Amino acid sequence: MKDVSRLAPVWSKLTDLEVVRGQGALVYTSAGEEYLDLTSGIAVTSTGHSHPKVVEAIASQAQRFIHAQVNVYTHDLLEPLAERLFTVTPPSIETFFYSNSGAEATEGAIKLARQYTKKPNVVVFQGSFHGRTSQAMAMTTSRTGYRSGHMPLPAGVFVSITPGYLEGEAVLDDDPRVQKALEYLDYLLLAQSAPSETAAFIVEPVLGEGGYLPMPKAFLEGVAKRAKEHGILLIVDEVQTGFGRTGRMFAVEHYNVEPDILVMAKGLASGFPMSAIGARKEIMDRWPVGSHGGTYGGNPIGCAAALATIEVLTEEGFLENVRDRARQLRAGLEEIALEDATVGNVRGLGLMVGVTLVDSSKKPDGERVSKMIAHARHESKVLFMNAGTWGNVIRWMPPLVVDETQIQRGLDAFKLAMKNT
Repeated sequence: MKDVSRLAPVWSKLTDLEVVRGQGALVYTSAGEEYLDLTSGIAVTSTGHSHPKVVEAIASQAQRFIHAQVNVYTHDLLEPLAERLFTVTPPSIETFFYSNSGAEATEGAIKLARQYTKKPNVVVFQGSFHGRTSQAMAMTTSRTGYRSGHMPLPAGVFVSITPGYLEGEAVLDDDPRVQKALEYLDYLLLAQSAPSETAAFIVEPVLGEGGYLPMPKAFLEGVAKRAKEHGILLIVDEVQTGFGRTGRMFAVEHYNVEPDILVMAKGLASGFPMSAIGARKEIMDRWPVGSHGGTYGGNPIGCAAALATIEVLTEEGFLENVRDRARQLRAGLEEIALEDATVGNVRGLGLMVGVTLVDSSKKPDGERVSKMIAHARHESKVLFMNAGTWGNVIRWMPPLVVDETQIQRGLDAFKLAMKNT
């Protein structure tokens, strides 16, 4: 008789692999097989699976305190983590609130923006993904599947244009689509949500689920300029881009932009559920006491994991290796693109790279992407994921400890999958 799973079937599944352990960029199954994990648990295991320093920090903390609820106690890692975050985040970010997931942090950031400004509305950008809770779903525009069946969603969310998104292209600063998108944002503020009603713009410097599409520098800087001119807060969602993923500690460092509020999660604690909201002190000080909270936020083990993760990420040479591996990856993918016209676009920052696949008529080819991902898994034992509204983006998000040989193994698997699908 077949066993019946007691797990909810709602999770979409990339593989049916049963894994028993991970080390660095590798995972091992119950059948004894080794796979190269270029998904990082969806860009989470920044220091790789089970980094020894993170493991040691978690084990040590678990012997002292597993749960020291922040409303009841002040445990001895809350302030040290805030101080450490202050040293690695943009200069405008001065004060921190802890939560458990990207969606929770996003919801908290919107609550904070509304409390501070006393305005109701939020502007998001095409291709956005901000989470799966109700408010975060309302701000997510990358796929209907994230929202379908959950209506009605919270009101007060308005969607502006992302340059190059509909065409699936990363565009340069002098591309006319950049100015067109900024003009549309001006129109939106005149026609749909006046500045007096708009609490915040929230933007991902590189779209995540929307297809690993970087915002043009001139565009993001134009958005920030308009926010400042109109008294609108700029929330930068670095849930997926933060903590070294783009070759710098935060993606916003590639731009001449300082956020009012910064949302952090994924790479913060190497896989332990931990997120944070950072903001200007003036903004955070205006959040009424008791108007937000959470039972598990600031969990001692999460704080320990985050402190150890940041220690690893800031070691001498760590981010240099990320940038070196990023250059290796981009060069390899661009060489493949020159040989095969079905590669539509190679784009991204650091080790957050998207490759679009198109058919002979240059239309998105999500079906082939699915076949390529399956081929790489079965034939090369390499794990990829897709992204984008049309599902035609293969995203590269390896652990940041990935080495030269492993990047080449991934490129070889990608090339073989292209040849055989």
